[in-house]
Amino acid sequence: MSDRPLKLLLIDQDPIFRLGLQVMLSEVPHIQVIDAVESDTIALQILADLSAVDPAQVNLLVLELGNPRSLPSQQLGLQLCKQLKSQYPNLPLFLLSSIQVPGLLLAAKTAGVDGYCPKGTPLTELIPAMETVAGGGSYWREEILSTPIANIYTDKPPLPAFARLRRQMQNSAISYIQASLGQINAQLEIPGQPVLERAILAGRRRELLAARWLIKKILAAPEIEKQQEQIPELEYPQMQSSVQPSPTSAIINSVPSPTPNPPPLLSPRAIQSALFASMVTKLQFSLQNVTDVTLEIDILREDKRRELLYIILQKLADLLDDVRTAEIGINQLPFFSGKILSDLWKAASTDFFGKFTKVKVNNNNLEIVNLLLEEEEIVKTEILDKIPLSVELLSYLLFHTDLTIDNTSYPVASPEAKEQGSMLLENVLIQVANAVMQPLLNKLADVGYFKAHYYDKQLMSSREIEKFRNDLSWRYRLNKYVNEAQEIFESRYSIFVFAPRGIAKTSIYAHRSNELAQLEGIPLAVTLILEFRDAIAPRLQSLVSLLGSGVVFLLTKIIGRGIGLIGRGVLQGIGSVSLSPGKKKIEQDKDSK
Repeated sequence: MSDRPLKLLLIDQDPIFRLGLQVMLSEVPHIQVIDAVESDTIALQILADLSAVDPAQVNLLVLELGNPRSLPSQQLGLQLCKQLKSQYPNLPLFLLSSIQVPGLLLAAKTAGVDGYCPKGTPLTELIPAMETVAGGGSYWREEILSTPIANIYTDKPPLPAFARLRRQMQNSAISYIQASLGQINAQLEIPGQPVLERAILAGRRRELLAARWLIKKILAAPEIEKQQEQIPELEYPQMQSSVQPSPTSAIINSVPSPTPNPPPLLSPRAIQSALFASMVTKLQFSLQNVTDVTLEIDILREDKRRELLYIILQKLADLLDDVRTAEIGINQLPFFSGKILSDLWKAASTDFFGKFTKVKVNNNNLEIVNLLLEEEEIVKTEILDKIPLSVELLSYLLFHTDLTIDNTSYPVASPEAKEQGSMLLENVLIQVANAVMQPLLNKLADVGYFKAHYYDKQLMSSREIEKFRNDLSWRYRLNKYVNEAQEIFESRYSIFVFAPRGIAKTSIYAHRSNELAQLEGIPLAVTLILEFRDAIAPRLQSLVSLLGSGVVFLLTKIIGRGIGLIGRGVLQGIGSVSLSPGKKKIEQDKDSK
């Protein structure tokens, strides 16, 4: 490999590590670091740009799997590996990570990673390992490959050969069922489906769950059953793929979470991991706004929208871990929810625009993030504080609480609660993304830097930007004086969700009598008009119907008959006139004879 340049792209959230590795590798003549980035979405954009010009510009991708202390971050790392292998099957992946848990490393190997070295590996070992992987080979330490999968999280001796075979058959069958369940669950999460179609999908889901239970009972050996009693199953949600999962991947995905004490199946972290993994899948959908409402993120290119939403999802996972570490109680959550959303907005804004990025405005170099964060109070009042049911969502993710839907409480693991939690999370992501863009549109909307690097090509001219800002301004006024009052009166919230066709809008029921009692001014007048309309409309409709029947009777029975008789008389008169000359001629002929 020494005669072939090694061109690598590095993804790692730690800026110190990225800089140090770049400095060390720059001393090696045949190694070139094309770029070193902290965000997965930035790396995907770089790869997309390079592949459009010359795919050979990168022949190795070096990445970290995620935060070692954050299971959701590791889940997102595994999903990224699968996505990279799906989009760039010929690009070798090399894992340079501080994670050394055998189960998680085997899961990464199954997800498509071609080689691994722990952080701190000397260059004398690291460079040959990267060269081997870039050349099409594989590099895994012997202690990882030799670890029996069945004993990754137990101290028991390996299973007998026949028991391992039965377990492999069991997991192979279960993996097929899990793939089908994943597709059905994804379809059930799409809002607005017909009731009959949802009922059919729910029936298929029950059949698959019953089949999974039967397979576990039929193929499970006594030794396996004992181990399964001690090791709860934690399913790793997978992105939809047309590739059939292999038996090995089934075994990897069926092992528990890679922690010393595996969490139970329905732990808050497991619920969060499943929900966040489904968000990663949905972020691959189209992100076009298909509603009749103008959103702040509409000004962004679609790849920038996806990057921003993905950053918000990552930052939310980190904040939830921080809340757990701080041991905030469930009773304290209503007081901290606003702070959590504000911190999420700040962290996402900083990452999206770059902490030290500057733009030139009126001969002044301004730091973008510092300028935008000055709008915190406005953003909090206009957007963040109005995100519906945010406390309920945080409680669901942090404390495993049930969700109330249409005045009915549903258990945390029920399909109804999962669907409601998913919609609430999607709305939070979209609204926080709007909040990130709102200060920019207020202060720096017409700056050339943002037009070149962020905006959709249809919204780059000053005229189009002003039209866009006016649309947003009218939306805020309409919401403030009309829409919000109407939703409070009707006991519902309008939220934004991800659908296969794009960002859609739906409504959920919520009891809002306290808010209704606090309305005043124009919003109160709107509710009074709505109430008057509802009270008077049936009676007015009855009156109009009665008057309409009378008018119809008058026109058809009286005026119509009168017009008909008059017309008949006119026609008879015309007939008499036309016949009279003939009669006179006949009489004259008789007289002449």
